[in-house]
Amino acid sequence: MATKLILIRHGQTEWNLKKRYCGFIDISLNDEGKKQAKRLSVRLKRELVHKVYCSDRKRAMQTAKIVFKGVKIEKEPGLREMHFGILEGLTHDEILKKYPEVYSRWLKNPYSVTIPGGESMPGFKKRIIKALKKIIAGYKDKTVAVVCHGGAISVFITHILKTKDFWRNIPGSASLSIIEYKKKKPKIQLLNDTSHLEGKK
Repeated sequence: MATKLILIRHGQTEWNLKKRYCGFIDISLNDEGKKQAKRLSVRLKRELVHKVYCSDRKRAMQTAKIVFKGVKIEKEPGLREMHFGILEGLTHDEILKKYPEVYSRWLKNPYSVTIPGGESMPGFKKRIIKALKKIIAGYKDKTVAVVCHGGAISVFITHILKTKDFWRNIPGSASLSIIEYKKKKPKIQLLNDTSHLEGKK
């Protein structure tokens, strides 16, 4: 028997589309994001899921309610995206104009630089690992789904892989990643799978 953790990144938002940093700010899904969530619900309809947890941000809650229609969803604020401080709501180009120095240093090594007004990467990682470990511990030999954010999934994946390559592991909108635990040891079965979205615009 194994414990299965299904990690889902929320569907697309307008800020995702415009490449604006969105951490704690509460943005809703756009129409495409809702369509993505519906496609994912079809993908997962035969999956027996014992419990669904979700970040308390609108974009994650909306995704969870579409994917797991009629299922009770447990809100978990500890699963929120990283707080990007002064970068919240800004695009890459806007940040390069306003905060070029701190931004370039943060992009090169997010673990050694904290964005002013934001969360440190080590602190963010600790928060996400704590929330997910608590969830996993409560569902031994069962399947639990977690709907959250790109950065949250990335820091957890990098924790499992024992790497700090945060940028490489950020999954796409409405993506599916699956981790199985046998004898408490994690194994990544699926990572950033978006095959359910292909060819359906």
